[in-house]
Amino acid sequence: MSMRRDFPDLPPVWAAGTVALQWVVAAVLPILRVDGAVFTVLGWGLVGAGFGLALWSLIWFRRKRTTFEPRDTPTALIVEGPFRINRNPIYSGVVLILVGTGFLFGSVLAVLLALPFAWIITRRFIAEEEATLRAAFGEDAERYIERTRRW
Repeated sequence: MSMRRDFPDLPPVWAAGTVALQWVVAAVLPILRVDGAVFTVLGWGLVGAGFGLALWSLIWFRRKRTTFEPRDTPTALIVEGPFRINRNPIYSGVVLILVGTGFLFGSVLAVLLALPFAWIITRRFIAEEEATLRAAFGEDAERYIERTRRW
């Protein structure tokens, strides 16, 4: 199973590390604070939307009976549901969660840490996953990648 083989280089570990870094940044560098009920509601809304998007995506992996684990070879090309508008809705959901947690920590700097997470995920996982899709599904994958945005 790739989850054990690749640990700790996995998207959930990168996300957890980002949340921990957000917490530290919010506590140690209290610059550009965003406090108040509006930001709390916004933060929880983004966290909820992110989890919802990720869950919706995982349901499609189950429906198609294919792997959702990074670095595994998929057995089906998913182009339905959230994958119609975004090739990486789980990662997009995690970014929404991270933006939300940044607001919950009350720090613009914590919110901005979602950007390096997206960059790391793109370099460490998405590029390889797109190559795997091309190898597994050929022209179908190429057409899907051309017409559907990455983020």
